[in-house]
Amino acid sequence: MALGGGVFTAQNKFYPGSYINFVSAKKASSALSDRGYAAMALELDWGKDGEIFQVSAEEFQNNSLKLFGYNYTDKHMKGLRDLFKNGLRLAYFYRLNSGDKAENDFAKAKYSGIKGNSIQIRVAANVDDPELFDVSTLFDAKLVDKQTVKAMTELEDNDYVVWKKSASLAENAGVSLSNGTNKASVTGEDYTAFLSKAESCSFNVLGCLSTEETVCNLFTAFTKRMREEHGVKFQTVLYRTAADYEGVISVENKTNDSEYPQSSLVYWTVGAQATCSVGGGRASLSNQRYDGEFEVEADYTQIQLADGLKKGKFLLHKVGDEIRVLEDINTLTSFTSEKSKDFSGNQAIRVLDQIANDIADLFNSKYLGNIPNDNSGRVMLWNDIVRHHQELQKLQAIENFAADDIKVLAGDSKKAVVVEDHVTLVNAMSELYMTVVVQ
Repeated sequence: MALGGGVFTAQNKFYPGSYINFVSAKKASSALSDRGYAAMALELDWGKDGEIFQVSAEEFQNNSLKLFGYNYTDKHMKGLRDLFKNGLRLAYFYRLNSGDKAENDFAKAKYSGIKGNSIQIRVAANVDDPELFDVSTLFDAKLVDKQTVKAMTELEDNDYVVWKKSASLAENAGVSLSNGTNKASVTGEDYTAFLSKAESCSFNVLGCLSTEETVCNLFTAFTKRMREEHGVKFQTVLYRTAADYEGVISVENKTNDSEYPQSSLVYWTVGAQATCSVGGGRASLSNQRYDGEFEVEADYTQIQLADGLKKGKFLLHKVGDEIRVLEDINTLTSFTSEKSKDFSGNQAIRVLDQIANDIADLFNSKYLGNIPNDNSGRVMLWNDIVRHHQELQKLQAIENFAADDIKVLAGDSKKAVVVEDHVTLVNAMSELYMTVVVQ
């Protein structure tokens, strides 16, 4: 991180940056940043090795074959279709199981993995000029590239292969690449490598399909560190992980698909959480219908559902013929005066994270090192924060906001500025208590 950030207990930070605390009130650019960004590390049969790569919803639909090795409609893309189902803008992916690259005498696969073995190189004499060759690349028997050249040195690498320029062209009916492999087993080190690279990405929700307790604990620790030490606000979706933390959402339902892990509901949950708005329209996933492609186990008794809510489980249940989210909650179950039950609702965390990310970005880009820490400078910051919160109120993310709820004061040192911010969160309706008086 280039700038400091996170929570504070005293005004004693070393790095310049934004340090923001959220606490419950004791009881007795002012622009809003976009949502719709997610990150996941996956086991794939094809794809970039050793680096995070971005895929938009449009790219996934149009270029799925070259990005993941399968067409958009293929059964192997079911999980990713669930991920993008609710309008996800962009996802950051990392391939966990990079292995060996397939190759033949003419080329080596661009990426490692078993799908490299589906590539063929076909060389034919050009019908118009016998001194030239038509060199075709086929992926799953589909023509994906064709070049007409005189020698191998003239070939340009494509989305599927890197040419061996020292080879000699000779006509053939199609020579397959071979010996492409996936890594036999994914380890904690592979997940650690992903998380290290993910620190430089900006996303709303992080997802992990692993059912291993050590891996889930690794993601929980990463989430806490990034949120609290670096001020990077996002939530992480895991499978059956009792983290007792507002930054972690624990998917409880098992999916039934022999070709996918039982944790595959994480795909849909990550996408749905990342695209959920901070106010107005779909600001909560409570009662949201599951419209994905997996068979979800959702047979729970009322006692099991009530117990699950108490334990901070994100549960889907049957409502007639449909499967719906019971309540949009995270794993926080230990409530204190600083973190009340309000913090267990993901809608509340989305709003608070929006405030933290937006104000930090505003301060770091506009004020840090640029605006004097005098009364006029602090008034300017106050105005920007007020305008930001007024936009949140228009979106029905907060209510009863007044400009004097914001105070911008001089800090303990000449370079420090302190913001006191009071907000009242709005929640989507989820409970109805009705009394009918009969005359």
